[in-house]
Amino acid sequence: MSDWLTDTRDSYDTVAESYAEYTRGLLADLPYVRAALKMFADLVDGPVVDVGCGPGEVTAYLHGLGMDVFGIDLSPGMIELARRTHPALRFEVGSMTEPLGVAVAGILAWWSLIHVPDDEVPTVFKHFHDALQPNGLLQLGFHVGDRTNRKTQGYGGHPMRVNVHLRRPERVAEWLEAVGFTVEAQLLLGADGAVLFARRR
Repeated sequence: MSDWLTDTRDSYDTVAESYAEYTRGLLADLPYVRAALKMFADLVDGPVVDVGCGPGEVTAYLHGLGMDVFGIDLSPGMIELARRTHPALRFEVGSMTEPLGVAVAGILAWWSLIHVPDDEVPTVFKHFHDALQPNGLLQLGFHVGDRTNRKTQGYGGHPMRVNVHLRRPERVAEWLEAVGFTVEAQLLLGADGAVLFARRR
């Protein structure tokens, strides 16, 4: 496992409980985010994987919208917490840097790509493309910017060792188009967030 993957896994194992507390109920205050998720649910007919699901809050929200959804995350601590909190749903440990090993109609990757280095992103998007059924839909959420921040302290004041990559939507769109996606829509969330909808060609 690459050093950055090990650091990311260990960091989120460390902050799993405090991160879950931070994100619990967060969607209630984010109407545009909820609208993007509802649009995703309306556009996808079939099974969905939430990649980088964390404690499973968004996975459970999609399930509440009627989606056949399961979650994967790099952090065993996050997966254990998600299973405990949402026992009716399926959660598995996995990495987006490896083939997902599924065939799905939709992939959600919300703010989970932010720790992946630039040179690994095309491989991740190829794995997403391979996992999607023809005409399948990918929804990405990410931080917008032109820099990388080093995060050494996280939720609850616990230590972390992760890079947080901020990227321009047009750059992410270029990576997607290069591996066989068509970017159909984008939603800008203020000045520092974006959501892209990309269809598998």
